[in-house]
Amino acid sequence: MNNYLKIVVGVILPALLIGCNSQEIKNSLPVPSPRQLNWQDLEYYAFVHFSINSFTDKEWGYGDESPKLFNPFELDTDQWARTISEAGMKGVVITAKHHDGFCLWPSKYTEHSVKNSPWKNGEGDLLKELSESSKKYGLKMGVYLSPWDRNHPDYGTDAYLTYYRNQLRELLTQYGPIFEVWFDGANGGDGYYGGANETRKIDNKTYYDWPLTHQIVRELQPNAVMFSDAGPDIRWVGNEKGYANQTTWSTIYKDSIYPGMPGFNRFAPGQEKGTHFIPTETDVSIRPGWFYHQSEDDEVKSVEHLWDIYCNSVGLNSNLLLNLPVDRRGLVHENDIASLQGLKSKIERVFETNLATMAQLKMESSSNVMDSSILTDGQRESFVKITDKDSKIILEFDATKSSNLFVIQEAIQKGQRIRSFEIEALIDASWQVIYQGTTIGNKRIVRFPTSNIKAIALKLTDFNDKALISEMGLYYDSDVN
Repeated sequence: MNNYLKIVVGVILPALLIGCNSQEIKNSLPVPSPRQLNWQDLEYYAFVHFSINSFTDKEWGYGDESPKLFNPFELDTDQWARTISEAGMKGVVITAKHHDGFCLWPSKYTEHSVKNSPWKNGEGDLLKELSESSKKYGLKMGVYLSPWDRNHPDYGTDAYLTYYRNQLRELLTQYGPIFEVWFDGANGGDGYYGGANETRKIDNKTYYDWPLTHQIVRELQPNAVMFSDAGPDIRWVGNEKGYANQTTWSTIYKDSIYPGMPGFNRFAPGQEKGTHFIPTETDVSIRPGWFYHQSEDDEVKSVEHLWDIYCNSVGLNSNLLLNLPVDRRGLVHENDIASLQGLKSKIERVFETNLATMAQLKMESSSNVMDSSILTDGQRESFVKITDKDSKIILEFDATKSSNLFVIQEAIQKGQRIRSFEIEALIDASWQVIYQGTTIGNKRIVRFPTSNIKAIALKLTDFNDKALISEMGLYYDSDVN
């Protein structure tokens, strides 16, 4: 087969235009919305679980907790935001209301909130403070509002839906721009329910009338993405361990999954021929639990563990939402900060030098040399278009380079297309297959044994219609023997 390459770029690099431009790539595939692309660019941001559970040593409160238990005597949202920013994360999602129904803002629709706590004599508003701190440290802010409420007497009835949507409106109108709205899939079960102390079951598919709730978000925060098991903008990865699937499609069939559905993991990898572009978010806590427990102070994930999670979330076509359980003081714990800083240093060290910028860009069976900046400029709109399967994009060096990590990105604004690929390396004058994989999507991070490489090639073995590669990177992790 005669391998064929076209370089396709947008307006930012018109001098490299050959054959056609990016506007001529016809799409028959689901593609991300602008809000989804903006979200995908964030890659890594913080979850903060902090509420009444932080003071009862529970993961799920029953709903009968007294607001007077909430008293973080050193609460400092500037410390949260500074810690998150210095860790290299770009946003924060706060548990404004967990399943116990306790609200971190003085909601006018319930007494079960900070307004009846001793914190700041009932005059505090944690959402307001976090919003101001996020702005100060350049972070985007998101909100988690649990659909389940084990405190509210009307849960399970239409009256509760009115209550829930009223609270959602409070969160979306009082605290500035919101980048993500997080809807948990845990719904229905035992609860206090205003003293009823009973089990209430709901139909996860129909009870919440999600389209109407989604409409509120679209109206009040049109740039926000919405998370749930099923979207509509981003979906759950299917576990809370921090690991996306080796095969991860950003597309799913409409209505094939719904929040709280049984057997959800069967659909977690997505569906190649799905009708809607709804990429995954990978949520995991830096500790075993989501809320703070003093007994877990020595169980904070190590830098090595967090790095492995990073490579298997951000590096597997997903975004990483890393939870920080704020402690009873109202601070991110010192042990958590140490691991966060270690991960930040690791990421900076590994990705400091892209060896691909030193290479000549070629195609197999062609002597033409091209500017490798098309694949190292950090721009989605400059990409290489591949039309023949088994084509190879080759990065060739003047001298061998020690390396052990390869990064690939598709031009996902045109849809996710690649089904399988191989990476080959020229080692000791011999081409060797060093990795075989399936999907790529927004980003694929491939780690391989440290090798002295004279050239490295990306071979696209199967894809839909055409493949569009926007970025490639070759790196050396000095911590790997």
